Amino acid sequence: MLLRTNTARRLHSAALSCPSRHRSVTVVIATAIALTACGGGSSGEDPEPPAGPGTTATTLVRVAAEPAGSQCAAGGTRVQSGPDADANGQLADSEVVNTQYVCNGLNGGAGATGQSMLVRVRVEAAGANCAQGGSAVLAGLDANGNGALEDGEAGSIAYMCNGANGSNGATGPTGPSGPAGASGLDALVAVVTESAGANCAYGGQRVQSGQDANRNGVLDAGEVSSTSYVCSAAPADTRWVNVTGAAVQAESNTGYLANSNAAVVVTLPASPAIGDWIKITGVGSGGWTVAQNAGQRISTLGLPGGNLIGWTAQAPVGSWTGTAMSADGARQVATSASGELYTSSDTGAQWALRLTGQTWSGVATSSDGMKILAATNGGALYLSTDGGANWSNDGSARAWSAVASSADGVRLVATTYLGQIWTSSDSGANWTARDSNRAWRAVSSSADGRVLVAGTNGAQLYVSTDYGVTWTARASAQFWWATAASADGKRLYATVDTGAIWRSDDFGATWEAVASTRDWRGIASSSDGRYVVAATSGGALYESPDGGQTWRATADAGAWTAVASSANGLTLLAGKSGAALYGGVRRSSTTPGVTGSLSGGQSDALQLQYVGGGVFMPISYVSSNVTFAAR
Repeated sequence: MLLRTNTARRLHSAALSCPSRHRSVTVVIATAIALTACGGGSSGEDPEPPAGPGTTATTLVRVAAEPAGSQCAAGGTRVQSGPDADANGQLADSEVVNTQYVCNGLNGGAGATGQSMLVRVRVEAAGANCAQGGSAVLAGLDANGNGALEDGEAGSIAYMCNGANGSNGATGPTGPSGPAGASGLDALVAVVTESAGANCAYGGQRVQSGQDANRNGVLDAGEVSSTSYVCSAAPADTRWVNVTGAAVQAESNTGYLANSNAAVVVTLPASPAIGDWIKITGVGSGGWTVAQNAGQRISTLGLPGGNLIGWTAQAPVGSWTGTAMSADGARQVATSASGELYTSSDTGAQWALRLTGQTWSGVATSSDGMKILAATNGGALYLSTDGGANWSNDGSARAWSAVASSADGVRLVATTYLGQIWTSSDSGANWTARDSNRAWRAVSSSADGRVLVAGTNGAQLYVSTDYGVTWTARASAQFWWATAASADGKRLYATVDTGAIWRSDDFGATWEAVASTRDWRGIASSSDGRYVVAATSGGALYESPDGGQTWRATADAGAWTAVASSANGLTLLAGKSGAALYGGVRRSSTTPGVTGSLSGGQSDALQLQYVGGGVFMPISYVSSNVTFAAR
């Protein structure tokens, strides 16, 4: 959720009332607004500052934590405001004319079943609440437990109103021209779910705010300047069972403490209703294992260690130089240096030999897998519009080294070694030479073809953000081998022969190394850039489930050369020299039935909720041992 606030906006708030067992939490966003609230200081609205000669002094607000003391017995927030007398954009102590306190309530006795506190922001039309319109901030308990704050659940509502235009003051004398000021930035707010953990023991919501430095309308991670938490109260209805034995049959809506030096097996409820849940916490050193009944499985997407890849050798054998696949992973294509080009339309179960006798150097496909572009070293570019059944070529004879395609297959790009980059905007009917002659080795494209990244052998990376018309040198000189791009082109990857893997999160403007030095070869990522797989020559395949932050080996060792990924990162295709193609499937759940399980260690905690169809989904976890083990 995003909330944009602007200057000259006034906040009116209704009184908040919370049950005594809840601790009241107020989130205040200050961007040159006037604030009224109950507590210390004056009551009612602050007076308007006097009209100046043609201008009105800006009122500033400063918010700081108030320690427990005479003002707030349990601590809280101090809100100070006043006119910006010296016009420096900062509220000095001498400019403070009003101080108020928003105090935390004291803990009451244990009450009824706790409910999650939710916050929702909506546009407030001009009317009785806000004469000039503004925003309404609703807060309340999630009475029906559906994770959405409905109008009937709102226990409090506050309004951030647009200020009315003041009357013009008398015209003052013309002052000297000042230096040009920098353009102002919008303040953004994002509200996301906070999993149970160190910040909120029972989960809640994380409220982040900051200025939109890159003006893209999205609060990016690097723009967050303030983070607050609205935490859910402890559920009063959790019945905890201390398990010291080897195994226990779980009951719905019950928590289990695995308190043994040996692993405790907790079997899922046999006949759960949709919405039922169980909780497991590892107390003893033996940890715990969640076992399944027939027809049951546990979703592992998003769990640390829950997305491991299984690899299977497939029929064709070759010295693979390129792999590509459709967005859903069903249509696949692979090229070999020994002259063969194969396609599959059933996720690699069967392969058809389409072309022979060419020294293939790379291949790319549209998102539906029907349009294929394949390059030859010293020959032509080959095109198919029917999934590889029929082919045409452009009649060229160049040292083509790599190719890439937009999602619709209309915008294409091809590199030549010691030659130029070539682009097409009509599915390969016509080509235009771009940039200078370089030792081009790799190229990748965003889904719309606007953002392109190309690597050279011994020089820099080059990035284009205008469909290949112009190119800018980026990063340092390296022996770049392969590249990959997210669908929006914001996250880019590049591998180095006997070097690191490099990543950019700003459309190629800046780069950082995110993996150790190895003989890196091909690389592929999911459309969001989260799931990444990279090949090494003489080593293993390596995969990252978190955008390159962490890496682990997958598949066996070999002279891996090329790898391709589906849009969701769950289906993979990899090739190595002189061996079979390998199809990869990233785990999205435990193995269905009694053979599947999920395990954690001491201090690991997990809550699972039944969502129907035999599937239990994690809704919160604490992973103290880095990963969970899914089987």
